[in-house]
Amino acid sequence: MPAVAAWLDSRPALLSLRRALAPAAGPVLSCRSSKGLLQLYDHCMLDAVVVGFRGLEAVDLPALRTRYPEIPTVVYAALRPDHGAMIADLLETGRITGVMVEGVDDPVAGDLVRRHAVSRAREAALADAPRLLRLSEPIQRRAWAHLVRVAGGPIRAAEVAAHLRVSREHLSRQFGAGGAPNLKRVIDLLRVVCAAQLLANPGYDTVAAARVLRFGSPRHLTIMARRIAGARPSDLPGLGPGGVLAGFLRGGTRSRIR
Repeated sequence: MPAVAAWLDSRPALLSLRRALAPAAGPVLSCRSSKGLLQLYDHCMLDAVVVGFRGLEAVDLPALRTRYPEIPTVVYAALRPDHGAMIADLLETGRITGVMVEGVDDPVAGDLVRRHAVSRAREAALADAPRLLRLSEPIQRRAWAHLVRVAGGPIRAAEVAAHLRVSREHLSRQFGAGGAPNLKRVIDLLRVVCAAQLLANPGYDTVAAARVLRFGSPRHLTIMARRIAGARPSDLPGLGPGGVLAGFLRGGTRSRIR
């Protein structure tokens, strides 16, 4: 599941963010230095990055946004009126994508972070996917909604079934009904969609994307991209999630492994 990286000014702010994002979001991973934050970029699939003033002062935001423009950076801090000009400049120049005031926005912090998150962009880009994939039954739609939110690393059918509170056998049988692709194939589709999102950031190459998405090797990612979307990893950023879905519909909908 995608994580949220947090470099906040106080432990109460961190706890507040964790409470606001639970239970639907992935883990909130705290860091205390630029090195720690960069390690999270290198090894985790990040849905968003949330920083306080310490992070703002220590991080080279222009360089970070140049390397990872598709991963949103949200400020969460005890802002004062005299911070207004600075925050407005950060928003206008695109160095941050959102602002939350500690002590004011705490109850809605989770919603505000999710509004900017990579997973929300994925959901929007794939809004027509259930119809195109013939996912018409309630269990199919529920499984899809869960998968598109938590997509990234390898996901087992048993994990999805446990989330939906049904048996793995029932889920596998019902998911592929009515001409829909089977569950394994849809999980693979979403992993390639996530690769397309990651590779849209100059800070990730095929090796880094394979590591973050927990593929066995870059070659494994290459093979899956070809099988699912009919494309090389280097083609995926240009395709985007919608283009990956289109390639999948042209010829990658059925798995060789049932």
